[in-house]
Formats: sequence, C-alpha cells, structure tokens
Amino acid sequence: MASLKEMRNRIGSVKATQKITKAMQMVAAAKLRRAQDNAQNARPYADRMASVIANLAAGVSGDGAPKLLVGTGSDVRQLVIVATSDRGLAGGFNSSIVRMARERINRLLAEGRDVRLITIGKKAREQLRRQYGNRIVESYEAGGNPSLATAQDVAAKVAALFEAGEIDVVSLLFSRFKSVVVQTPTFVQLIPAQVAGAEPVDLKGAGYEYEPDAEGILETLLPRNLTVQVFSAMLENQAGFYAAQMAAMDNATRNAGDMIASLTLQYNRSRQAQITKELIEIISGAEAL
Repeated sequence: MASLKEMRNRIGSVKATQKITKAMQMVAAAKLRRAQDNAQNARPYADRMASVIANLAAGVSGDGAPKLLVGTGSDVRQLVIVATSDRGLAGGFNSSIVRMARERINRLLAEGRDVRLITIGKKAREQLRRQYGNRIVESYEAGGNPSLATAQDVAAKVAALFEAGEIDVVSLLFSRFKSVVVQTPTFVQLIPAQVAGAEPVDLKGAGYEYEPDAEGILETLLPRNLTVQVFSAMLENQAGFYAAQMAAMDNATRNAGDMIASLTLQYNRSRQAQITKELIEIISGAEAL
C-alpha cells in the first residue's frame, strides 16, 4: 500500500494534469469558433465552383474534353491524398481518417492498383509511413492555420504528376466538420473530376455563350478546382480537430476530477486508519503502565 506522502504526491500530480487539460479545452474552444467560420465560409465557394464545372461539363464531350475532367481512361495508377492535423490529443480524430485511408489503400492494392500517397499533416505521415513509406511521394505540414499556399503546392504537385502520366485517378481523404460532436471522414475524387453529384447552375431559361469556349474555361477552372478542394479540406480538418480536441480535453478533465475524488477518499481512509492505529498504540501503552 502506498504511503500517505506518495498518495499526496499523486493527487498533486493529477491536479496539475487537470489544470493542463482544462486550459487546452479552453484554448480549443476559443479557436474552434474561428475555424468553424472559416470552414463554413469556404463551402459556398467550393460548391459553386463544382456547380459551374458541372454546368460546363454538360456541354463538353469527346476528344476536346479536358483530361482533368474525363481522366486518362485508366484507373491503374491511383494517388491518394490523406489530410489530417499536425497534432494529436484529439481523441480518434486523426486515427479515423488514417483508418479510412488504410482501408482504401489496401482495397486498391488487393485489386492490383499501383497506389501512391501524398500526406497533409504530420499525423498522416507518421502513421502511414510505417506501412506505406515507399509509396509516399510528398508530405506537407497542415500548420496552425491552413494556408492557401500549401493547397496550391499540393495542387501543383498533383497536376505535375498527372501531366507526366504517372497517375490516373486522384482521391482526397479528410474529415468533414458536421458539428462540435460529429466529424465525418470523407472521400472525394478529384481526378477525373466528379460532376455527377454537383448541382448545376440554374440559368433560369437563359442561354449562355462562353468566350473562350467551354473547353477553354474548363482548362482554367479544373486546376483551380484542385486547389479549392484541397484548401476546403484543410479548413474542414482544422475545425474538426479543434472540436475533437475540445471534447477530448473535456473528457480528460472530468476523468481527472473523478480520479482526484477517488484518491482523496483513499488518502483520507488511510490517514484515518493510521491515526486510529496510533491511538490504539498510545492507549495500550498507557494501560500497560
């Protein structure tokens, strides 16, 4: 059985940990509001971009269609972009994304596909390089605040690999922010661009003539759409990370409180037993005299 001094030290240690988790919870709550606003403000732009591309793609077909829209006609060489956060202490936030990535990678490998990876965020790189280190072609840090420059670098790397004929299909895995308590791992295909699920722009019966033609506009929009989708995913991840961290630190603070209460009760019982033992010894000694 631990001594009273050891128990006091342990109670003090748990109280110090509780202060840290409480502070981290408050910091995450303060940063969540701004991250949530950034993620929600980026959604209309990304959705509108997808709608414009869907509207243009409806009138484009054949050999004149951009390769980013229709792909190469093959799906053998797959590139998977996995986006997480740089830091942990957020419950299962990062592990849920990596778990989904592993399931997809293993399924593609089982189907005989050649899989390559780009990671965004230290946690994705650390967890995936143990098993797929030779398949990672590039790694980027998510940073404290998602940067458009980082998204542009990722999009430029993807476009370069595609133009060089090294990849056929590109998919993006990240966590979509639903609410403070719900963050959903999400899969999005970037190349060939998915336009089936996008809502076309309502022209209200009007006819539009494009200058230059639709193919020319798509040639400009599709590379930009890569940047928009990656940047939107990074913003969604940041909001989800702070929400998950706030919940995780709240649970840790509650658990620390329960542990403090249990240790304090155990300490008081041990102290009372020691006092009782000392009184018995004193009384027994007095009676012996």
